[in-house]
Amino acid sequence: MNKVLFGALSLAAAMSLNAAVYATVDGMNIEDKDVQLTLGAMPGVTLEQLPKDTQKKVIDETINRKLLTKEAKKSGIEKDSEYKNAIETLKDNVALDVWMRKIFNAIKVSEKDVKDFYDKNKDQFAEPAQAKAKHILVSAEKDAVDIINQLKGLKGDALVKKFEEIAKAKSIDPGSGANGGELGWFGQSQMVKPFADAAFALKKGEITTKPVQTQFGYHVIFKEDSRNAGTATFNEVKGHIESNLKMEKFRDEIKKRGDDLRAKSKVEYK
Repeated sequence: MNKVLFGALSLAAAMSLNAAVYATVDGMNIEDKDVQLTLGAMPGVTLEQLPKDTQKKVIDETINRKLLTKEAKKSGIEKDSEYKNAIETLKDNVALDVWMRKIFNAIKVSEKDVKDFYDKNKDQFAEPAQAKAKHILVSAEKDAVDIINQLKGLKGDALVKKFEEIAKAKSIDPGSGANGGELGWFGQSQMVKPFADAAFALKKGEITTKPVQTQFGYHVIFKEDSRNAGTATFNEVKGHIESNLKMEKFRDEIKKRGDDLRAKSKVEYK
């Protein structure tokens, strides 16, 4: 059942993609839906979230897939019995996925249900103290010291601009480096201890005055903001609660329909 639910949601996500064209090959467009098939091993990931060099590799692989598909059709594979059987199975799966998606979309969750859940489960929404930071990761301590020296004396927007510029050029962390070193919000337990200790010790707008060493290398950290421990507000988690309650109702509805249909059917276990 989990695989069926996942299939329904995957289909819904795929159908919501914009029809952006990334390339053409022999007059055929390489669109979002084609790229998403290549990214099938990474559900929930979009092409734009990947580093530029990886995006190019994904597009190239999608081009190859498009050409191979064209070659397969030219071979007459569509007349093959194995192909025809696979198509019939695929039709069944698509029919079920689309039907289940319509059931899911028709489910409503009231504002009262969402608020009641929040009021009864506030302990679930407790949040630890958090920091928001950028970092530049390099492999040598000397390089980190040089970066700190370049940033000395800068404040405000000038510091942010220079920090992001260096992060994009020199950080060996591909995930954050491409985004100017941005790490977003994190709790103290989410980072390795030397990094977390240094980040939480900084004041808003400060950078580390010495390189911070971890098993990954040497970090220069810029603290953007901080939040005290507390409880997430209703408005902050409303959407999350609504989605969870809707999914719960959906699972219950699908199970009920399945159980009712099975009760009316003749089932023989072999």
